[in-house]
Amino acid sequence: MTEKLADAERETELKPLLDAGWEMVTGRDAITKTFKFKNFTDAFGWMTRVAIRAEKMNHHPEWSNVYNSVQVTLTTHDADGLTSSDVKLAKVLESL
Repeated sequence: MTEKLADAERETELKPLLDAGWEMVTGRDAITKTFKFKNFTDAFGWMTRVAIRAEKMNHHPEWSNVYNSVQVTLTTHDADGLTSSDVKLAKVLESL
């Protein structure tokens, strides 16, 4: 089982993500961000690229898509909170 991020890790690992527009979810140990695209096709294409990477990582986001926006929430259910897997996947999402 993956361990939840320690306080020191949260300071160093989450800060760049929070600076990039990710937010802590109220009432949960999770981060969320809404990604905006030109249109539905671009949003769905991005989701497909993310899905392929997430499957390879065996770590899957909670997400929803409405037209040109995709809201993503990351947390590790087995750990009941944020782990290094969430940070790694968030970085992948930022890179795509």
